[in-house]
Amino acid sequence: MGGRRLEEFNVGDVYKHTPGRTITEADNTWFTLLTMNTHPVHMDAHYAAKTEIGKILVNGTLVFSIAVGMSVSDVSEKCIANLDYENIVHHGPIFNGDTIYSESEILDVRESKSKPDRGIVYVETRAYNQKGEKVLSLRRHVLIPKRDSKAVPDEWGGP
Repeated sequence: MGGRRLEEFNVGDVYKHTPGRTITEADNTWFTLLTMNTHPVHMDAHYAAKTEIGKILVNGTLVFSIAVGMSVSDVSEKCIANLDYENIVHHGPIFNGDTIYSESEILDVRESKSKPDRGIVYVETRAYNQKGEKVLSLRRHVLIPKRDSKAVPDEWGGP
C-alpha cells in the first residue's frame, strides 16, 4: 500500500502525480449523467456550438475528481480522512480529448491537538492541461496517521 505517514511530509515538497489522464467524451457524458448535472453544455454538441466557447465543455467536477484522485497515491492513500476542500478554482476550460496532469504542494504539516497518533497535512493540488495551462487548483486538509499509529493498516487486507 502506498501513501505516506505524517513524518514523511515536509512543507514545500511538491509531488508530480503520474500518469496523466486523457478525458474522453464517454468519461464526460457518464460523469455528467451519474451526477445528474443537466446542463446541456456538457453533453449536447448542438447547444454547446451556440455558446461562447463553441463546443462541449468537460464537467468541472470531473476535472476536480480526477485531480484529487491522481493525488491519492502521493498524499492521502494512508489518510484517516479528508477534512475539507477549499479554494476550488477553475482557471480554464477542459474539452473532450484533453489530458490532465497534476501536482500537489505541501503547505503545512502539524500534529493533532487532540490525538497524538496523527496530524494534519494542508495541501494544494493543481491540474494542468497538455499545453501546461493551469486549469484547476484546490486546497484541502488531510488527517494523516503518524508512523507508529494503528489508525490505518500498512497493507491491504484479504486472502
